[in-house]
Amino acid sequence: MNIVIVGAGFTGIELAKRLINEKNNVTLIDNNEETVRHASNRLDCTVLSADGNNLETLEEVGIAKADAIVALTESDEINMITCSLVDAVYPDILKIARVRNYAYYLNSENATRTHKESFGKNKRPLYGIDFMIHPDVEAAQAIVKAVEHGAVTNVITLGRGEYELTTLKIEEKSRADGVSLKDLRTLVDCAFIVVFVETKDGSMLPFGDTVLHSGDKIGILTVRENVGQMMELVGTKSGALKKIAIVGAGKIGTIVADSLFAGGKLSFLKKIFDKNRRSLVHDIAIIDSNDALCNAAISRYPGAKVFCADVTDETFLKEEGIENYDLLVATTPNHELNMISAAYIESIGVKRTIALVSHSAFADIARKLGIEVPIPMRDTVVDSIMSHLRGKLVTGVHTVSDGKFEIVSCDIFASGKMTGKQLKDIASPGEFLILLIRKKGGKKYELPSGTSVLETGDHIVLIERTGDKKILEKFSGAS
Repeated sequence: MNIVIVGAGFTGIELAKRLINEKNNVTLIDNNEETVRHASNRLDCTVLSADGNNLETLEEVGIAKADAIVALTESDEINMITCSLVDAVYPDILKIARVRNYAYYLNSENATRTHKESFGKNKRPLYGIDFMIHPDVEAAQAIVKAVEHGAVTNVITLGRGEYELTTLKIEEKSRADGVSLKDLRTLVDCAFIVVFVETKDGSMLPFGDTVLHSGDKIGILTVRENVGQMMELVGTKSGALKKIAIVGAGKIGTIVADSLFAGGKLSFLKKIFDKNRRSLVHDIAIIDSNDALCNAAISRYPGAKVFCADVTDETFLKEEGIENYDLLVATTPNHELNMISAAYIESIGVKRTIALVSHSAFADIARKLGIEVPIPMRDTVVDSIMSHLRGKLVTGVHTVSDGKFEIVSCDIFASGKMTGKQLKDIASPGEFLILLIRKKGGKKYELPSGTSVLETGDHIVLIERTGDKKILEKFSGAS
């Protein structure tokens, strides 16, 4: 694919890296010369110092032959104008814009829901933008899913919401300690798949003979009703989360609170969370040092405790008994503060913590600091964009194990090399693993077996090493 990215910030560079690794042709545009110089030193692609919202500039870099344009500047308005400009001249090009203004995002989502059935060749999406990505929404959804599972792990929902992938640590002397994967399934009476294994030596796609040891982490895929049984198998103790403190009363903190707090206002965002999730009713405290944000929280959540305070103030923490809370969720825009405050507060007594961090490298550091669930914001945004850039056959992309692997949802295409064959005949241990299958015309996903046969029109979910595009091509025929 030929892809133009406008905006060479952290997200733009990370997206470009992923696309270049998959052998796509990438052009990166930014009007800051220092940013362009930095990007040029890190990326093997065309990097241009210019205004990306200028049609003349875009035509110079070949927008007419591009498959997609992704606008990632710091300005919502520039991102939207850039996509609208391209849509006016080249309507068939896929247009993706990152926005941080909640009103813009809601307008786009509401218009899409209202007019979805009428969209066609003569109907254009609002603002000419095919997909609008809101970083706060992506991050908040990840936080809420983690809270639902006791804040013991990151959670990815697959299938149509009925399956969940959780990353669990093998605890010493648990029933899974010292057991091979082929024997693991004899210890429980439910169906599951071990998706990946993380050891002190690195991450890998598992084999049947792989032996688990205390300290290892495994990604387990099963229906959500069985997650508790899998936690018990590996020795994970979740416990009830009756008291939750949210640090940060900004947009992310508000979205999370709306989803967790019984008295929160039912915004549109609450409706887009998994419809099947359990009702979450908690004793919630909201902490922020900004007076205006605190006053807004007091008005929005009349039943919550709202503290206008510095979360690093030891006197405040002791006076208000924050150490007695079951969970602290750090959602401020200052990602370093989130890590430091979460790690410190857990050290004084809070049972579990979730911290919003900038990217997967910091997520690894956060886990080493004792934070149970780091949410890498940049990675969630890039994953969302990648799922839209993979073409019509690909419906979702998630990176796991700190970006080493990616989980891809895709349709089986007629030219795919794996059609008509049983999985046991096409298996390639260590390279990929089929996780779920939905037969053509069916509504239900199922965990596959060795005798499962893939047919044209089936929908599958698979895991592969990030950037290993040839694996996906074998199944979907996509290039």
